[in-house]
Amino acid sequence: MRIISGQYKGRAINPPRNLRARPTTDFAKENLFNVLQNLVEFEELDVLDLFAGTGSISYEFASRGVKSVTSVEINAVHHNFIRRTAQELGIKNLYAVKANAFLYLKSCTKQFDMIFSDAPYDLEHSEEIISLVFEHDLLAEDGIFIFEHSKDKKFEDHPFFWQSRSYGSVQFSFFKK
Repeated sequence: MRIISGQYKGRAINPPRNLRARPTTDFAKENLFNVLQNLVEFEELDVLDLFAGTGSISYEFASRGVKSVTSVEINAVHHNFIRRTAQELGIKNLYAVKANAFLYLKSCTKQFDMIFSDAPYDLEHSEEIISLVFEHDLLAEDGIFIFEHSKDKKFEDHPFFWQSRSYGSVQFSFFKK
């Protein structure tokens, strides 16, 4: 795993073997950030990364100079890895939160310009994250919410669905207010 672009470009991220995450592939991540590069000014973003896993997406956002990244991960081993890696890289605006993503969204009062969710593909009811983001008004005006999922899920009928992108076995659905 590596950081694709920005201040930390090329830095390898080597999670320990006991991390049970399924990180977004470098291929999908690179394509996603190529799309985002044409949509947003990274320096202006407050980002929320749900089900952060290894922190791969959080590091990409931080590397591109966002205002802040909040990485939510329930697993203590993963959470500690994210904190330690951010510290080793010198990322000062990454805030690792050890929490259940569903409960975090229900209690969060901050709005974010970009929300990314990469729930485990086999997590039952993971699509409820989409409803929680909009019910609790967590996406800032003109913000973008990206939900990573397997190809067997479709969200075109959701009222805030905007577009989808597919990269190999990875599907990204984009939502806007």
